[in-house]
Amino acid sequence: MNVFTEKIPDSAKVNEFELKMMIASKLFEDGRLSSGQAAEIVGISKRAFVELLGKYGVSLFGYNDVELADDFKNASTFN
Repeated sequence: MNVFTEKIPDSAKVNEFELKMMIASKLFEDGRLSSGQAAEIVGISKRAFVELLGKYGVSLFGYNDVELADDFKNASTFN
């Protein structure tokens, strides 16, 4: 496992948990980590990680808001 040490300016107003969550959620979104691996990095349960994904702009289902809106638009054409 790689270990990184970075200095983050106080002006960023980010704590250790938030930073870990940002990194883990992005790696999960990119398909580089499973939800379990990402949760382990953050130090929380897999369920808690999945529940927090939306707060960090990540969809559990791999959809962004534009793709989801397109799906709803396409689905409404079948009525």
